Amino acid sequence: VNRMINASTFAGCYHPAREGVSAMEFDKKGVYLASVTISGCLTVHDFETLYCSLYGPSCSLPDDSSNYVLHISNSLPLCAVRWNPGNQDEIVCSSSQSDKVLVFDIGYVSSAPTEVLQKGKTKFHGLCSESRKGLTDLAFMSDDKSRLFASGLDGAVYMWDRRLSKTHCLELTALPESQFTNVKLNMDNRTVFGATRNGTIHAWDTRGGRASAAFQSHNEVQPLSSVKISTLLGKIASLKEQSNIVSSEVLSIDFNPSCSYQLAFHLDDGWSGVLNVNTFSVSHLHCPPPAWLEGVDSVLHKRKGTWLSTSSIYAVGSSSNNGMYALDFHPDTSSACHVDYNEETKGCEENQPAENKFIPLSERVLSCAAHPLSHTIVCGTEFSSLLMVSQKHETVRDPE
Repeated sequence: VNRMINASTFAGCYHPAREGVSAMEFDKKGVYLASVTISGCLTVHDFETLYCSLYGPSCSLPDDSSNYVLHISNSLPLCAVRWNPGNQDEIVCSSSQSDKVLVFDIGYVSSAPTEVLQKGKTKFHGLCSESRKGLTDLAFMSDDKSRLFASGLDGAVYMWDRRLSKTHCLELTALPESQFTNVKLNMDNRTVFGATRNGTIHAWDTRGGRASAAFQSHNEVQPLSSVKISTLLGKIASLKEQSNIVSSEVLSIDFNPSCSYQLAFHLDDGWSGVLNVNTFSVSHLHCPPPAWLEGVDSVLHKRKGTWLSTSSIYAVGSSSNNGMYALDFHPDTSSACHVDYNEETKGCEENQPAENKFIPLSERVLSCAAHPLSHTIVCGTEFSSLLMVSQKHETVRDPE
């Protein structure tokens, strides 16, 4: 069975600030899509309205104001947005230039946040410049609407328990020179993973064990494990023979909803792969040509990928072309991206692997969000457009 989707693209342009859609996320039911931009806009779209405006007849196109449920402008660039899984009326967002987390309730018609969380005094307080006090990513515990994590540029991941205080109550620390770009929790909410600009992924146990939060003082937790992606890539013999492996910033990480031990990563050089968190080894890798080979400046903005909800397909923007990759990261070796993939099995019909696909689009893609109930992907671009990538549906007519 071909696990890839046949894609067709439709484009709708909103907010012509031309600053880029830095992050997006659907709510659990796929009713609303939240997005944030580098220019500081938080927007909540009604997905059905957005879908119909792109797929419906031209006479059904609504005006711009009816395309969204909420639209708020902020003075700071926004880089992360998350829905509270325990309260789907609530959205949080953060900025890499601020140490505050802004909380909004879509039930209130107000441009002011309903709550503001901020860092208290930290381990590295006074050691970092103002430019390194921002928060780059956010993650909720899936079973606790009050506990929230944020990755910091100052060498720590912070946790808030909103029942206790509006300042953080726990620091998951690494070296002070670490600058965290992402934070994710595994499926059981026990282990927190943080990725950094120097290409390292750290893991902390927040519950049991000697290295966990329960057994450390001063509300600080040291990493349970740390791995450098470039070091792991150097252990792949076939790759080491062909490529000059250098350390690269981890732009995004994300767990596969279909396979709990697969943590996808996307690097600044355009490479994407999968870290098996059970073995702490790289199991899958996709290495497109570097941007400089295409004569393209790849240092425009950060890129964030997403998993499709059921098929182990990872979608991420290209670093060098206008478009998106749909990568088959299925756990077994039939995946063309698997490091143990055998080209000789390609001809066997029953083992026919899915092929990775590049989907050309009209603009460079910065962020992607997959609908939780379908294979529809919304891409946010460098020009603050939303591009929809959806499965083609063919109508079969009754011959009678």
